[in-house]
Amino acid sequence: MEKRRLGRSGIEVPPLMFGGNVFGWTADEATSFRLLDALLDAGCNAIDTADVYSVWAPGHRGGESEAVIGNWLKARGGRDKVVIATKVGMQMGSGDKGLSRRWITRAVEDSLRRLRTDYIDLYQSHRDDEETPLEETLRAFADLVTAGKVRAIGASNYTAPRLKEALATSARLGLPRYESLQPHYNLLERALFEPELEPVCREEGLGVIPYYSLVAGFLTGKYRSEADLGKSPRGGGVKKYLNERGFRVLGVLEDVAARHGAKPGQVALAWLIARPSVTAPIASATNLDQLTDLVEAVRLKLDAGEIERITRASG
Repeated sequence: MEKRRLGRSGIEVPPLMFGGNVFGWTADEATSFRLLDALLDAGCNAIDTADVYSVWAPGHRGGESEAVIGNWLKARGGRDKVVIATKVGMQMGSGDKGLSRRWITRAVEDSLRRLRTDYIDLYQSHRDDEETPLEETLRAFADLVTAGKVRAIGASNYTAPRLKEALATSARLGLPRYESLQPHYNLLERALFEPELEPVCREEGLGVIPYYSLVAGFLTGKYRSEADLGKSPRGGGVKKYLNERGFRVLGVLEDVAARHGAKPGQVALAWLIARPSVTAPIASATNLDQLTDLVEAVRLKLDAGEIERITRASG
């Protein structure tokens, strides 16, 4: 499978990253192992997770996804065949959060232990922490890179001004910089990324790995009315897209999909993959059929006319 460089990090990833938020939540450990095995077989060897996954589930305190991945790595081996991205900063079940040196230093050890590895390929700030100086955060990350515990660092959910400030701080102090951005970006949430963040990422050569690529499943076409919202634990999050614009975009995706013998969600991912600024969208699956759809999306090539039609419909 094609590989793309993640920023200037030297790390290469396939055009799609798998969202590990489902591991230990909507996919139990046995199912997660099957998904991970199939991912590796298909060449989709990049997995995105976070320490906080899945603190929102009853009885969970965070770290459940990382623990499942770690158990899989222990059972299967082959750590060097997988690119693991995780995050720090969101509030854990313990109440700890943020990007202070104290918390990063402790949190990374917890993540390494759960993942059963001695290094993390991409360690990301899950959200900006304006209460902690950028210099403190970036120096803490720099120490992890020097120690060999982290290969590269990235940012998620940063505004354009704060991302530029972080990059400038790294340049001024000679510290490792954020090599990637993980933004909320898809066909129905373009304004969150394209006007300000996209130009920064392109100018600075940052990798872009957007989340919510399929709008929590809306762009697969499975939500047609409020009656459908109960089909998934994430269903409530798509209610706001049940409108004229949402259905217009879905209609175009269905039309383009029919021409390719594909599915709407595959076309939505193919549109993101074709975006010049995007390195690899993040998407997840809870069964092998869904996973097959994701892998096929990587192979789907849209022509310029189809891309323009989809872009216009979502504008």
